[in-house]
Amino acid sequence: MTSALILFVAFVLLCAVLYFEKMENRTGLVPTKGCLSLLFILAALVQKDPLSPYFGFVVTGLVFCLGGDVFLALPQKKAFMLGLVSFLVGHVFYVIGFFSVAGFSGWTWVSLLFTAMISSLVYLWLKSHLGKMRGPVIGYMVVITVMVCAASTVLGAADFSLSGRVMAFSGGVAFYFSDVFVARDRFVKKEFINRLVGLPMYCAGQFLIAFSLGFLKAG
Repeated sequence: MTSALILFVAFVLLCAVLYFEKMENRTGLVPTKGCLSLLFILAALVQKDPLSPYFGFVVTGLVFCLGGDVFLALPQKKAFMLGLVSFLVGHVFYVIGFFSVAGFSGWTWVSLLFTAMISSLVYLWLKSHLGKMRGPVIGYMVVITVMVCAASTVLGAADFSLSGRVMAFSGGVAFYFSDVFVARDRFVKKEFINRLVGLPMYCAGQFLIAFSLGFLKAG
């Protein structure tokens, strides 16, 4: 019941965020986006008997992502860099959390091959638009690529429940592709469709990672 209520409130807030994004209303966007991100953290905190230290790493990552959401909602150019750094740190904690569940395996290296190929294609697409942001974007792409590889490692950890493994992996993948739309909006073409597709994908990814805390159990 608690999780269902959280998801319902999140849906209402997501609709509000999309509305304020469409209207380019920063006054309404900052508090609604912040509250939506707080629900990701709440969803993690209400999970029963989460694995340790996976729980701590994921919650810390969610807190940094909350900061990233708030910074990206602000209009200042410096806020974008702060948001990028906050999300990067959040991804690092996700990586550590995922690898705390499952160490390196064949799943890691296979996923690295495929994800690195996709990331390379995304970078080639963005390259001519990045300007002075090329270095920070490359760094961010490396970290989020590793995050997907770490989530893939969890997926292959057969000692844990399938539902939790799928949630962690799907959450990482959804987060990765939502960032492609953030990059398109920031560097290629600013238009509402980026938010309309990317934001629900991002929310789904964050909730899947948060809920994985309650479903990722030793088999």
